[in-house]
Amino acid sequence: MEQEGPISYARTFARMLPPLLLVVGAIYDYLTPSEFTAGPLFTAAPLVAAPLYSRRGTVLTCIASVLVVAAVHLELGILFHIDSITELATVLTVAVLAVLINLLVRRGREQLASQRESAEAAQRAVLPQPAERIGGFAIAARYEAAQEDAFIGGDLYAVQDSPHGVRLVVGDVRGKGMGAVAAVAVVIGAFREAAEQEATLEAVAQRLDRALAREAVRREGIELFEGFTTAVLAELPHGDGILRIVTRGHPPPLLLCPDGTVHTLHAREPALPLGMADLGIWPDRAEEIEFAGGATLLLYTDGLSEARDEHGVFFDPADRLSGRVFHDPGALLARLAEEVRRHTGGGTTDDMALLAVRRPTPDRM
Repeated sequence: MEQEGPISYARTFARMLPPLLLVVGAIYDYLTPSEFTAGPLFTAAPLVAAPLYSRRGTVLTCIASVLVVAAVHLELGILFHIDSITELATVLTVAVLAVLINLLVRRGREQLASQRESAEAAQRAVLPQPAERIGGFAIAARYEAAQEDAFIGGDLYAVQDSPHGVRLVVGDVRGKGMGAVAAVAVVIGAFREAAEQEATLEAVAQRLDRALAREAVRREGIELFEGFTTAVLAELPHGDGILRIVTRGHPPPLLLCPDGTVHTLHAREPALPLGMADLGIWPDRAEEIEFAGGATLLLYTDGLSEARDEHGVFFDPADRLSGRVFHDPGALLARLAEEVRRHTGGGTTDDMALLAVRRPTPDRM
């Protein structure tokens, strides 16, 4: 956010540069002897305009460049001198090239816009935004891509209401690109099915493990299944003021209490990430924690906790949120995203998925 001012000023200056070059070139040509020329300024104006202006703006800048050169040389009485004719031909040639460059830039932007629409559609299909209220709980989710114009990577979240309560998962697939997106789809698809069918949260985690193992066999040799997926699963039983957590090698969730206290829910018995069952089996044991009215559960990926500033200092969400109260999960996630951008100076290196669930106070349920 802090960098928007300088960037905005730079863009404004760049858009003002073509007419400025023409004015300076005209004055220079008019006031200096004929052996000196402002040709470089007249040729630069269309080239600067090409990637910045619309097609109409670029054409007008090109016409203006040719007319300014002709007018100045006519005023000086040297329009038909060989040097003037050469300069005028050079400016005209560059003007034609500038129009072609503008055309190519516009086509590139149209293709980028099309790719962006496709990425947005993929994100909505793989990571649909959960409803604001599910099973009586207030829900908010947010995905922040580290790369500009990249909408989805290996981070994931999902919320599913079930006969056993509201179940949630936040995870991080090792790897990038479309392979990671495919793995995300496998994990979320398996989670939605298991959340409905399995009686315990431990069984849901084991179901995800088996789904990744099956896909690894089916796609043997495919890079996307050479890695693993860290995840944390949560269960909020209907009508009970508790929550259950199963952690699979993932950053610990945070419990934000109504009085501003923040508890880090470290796993008492750490387990391997999903997809690493071949290295050993640790039985999942869900941990049960009190989840009082007005409290908020925050699940996140390491794009939040491992975001660094220019000095290499990590962003500490527990410390940042301590003593603060948020009544709206969406406002909480928006503030976290903004503070991470400020902490890193806008240069995050990893995607970030955030999921917040607030249990309403008894008088609002």
